Amino acid sequence: QVQLVESGGGSVQAGGSLRLSCAVSGYTYSRYCMGWFRQTPGKEREGVARISTAGTRTYYADSVKTRFTISRNNADNTMYLQMNSLKPEDTAMYYCAASYNCVSASLASTTWWNYWGQGTQVTVSS
Repeated sequence: QVQLVESGGGSVQAGGSLRLSCAVSGYTYSRYCMGWFRQTPGKEREGVARISTAGTRTYYADSVKTRFTISRNNADNTMYLQMNSLKPEDTAMYYCAASYNCVSASLASTTWWNYWGQGTQVTVSS
């Protein structure tokens, strides 16, 4: 049974930092590319960051580039999202996702992402 469990969300003031974690079990973690998405009520889920299977390639949405850093540890099946200089517009439910089709999976769409976590809420106040 595949499980992705996010943690680390919370409330922070603008300019602050949070570190999200995604613990993975139930499959060969190192064979999957991983990503972070976020969603606010009434809006589509949007891609935030993506990382390759070995962690050597990373991709970011323009809105978070230079502020967020995605990383993974294949030894303990965990992925991270370090979020710095947070803004109120970063407020959202954050989801981790896994895909075994790393050629097709992208931040532009939720298509090709095979597994999802339940989400962790991030709230940034001004």
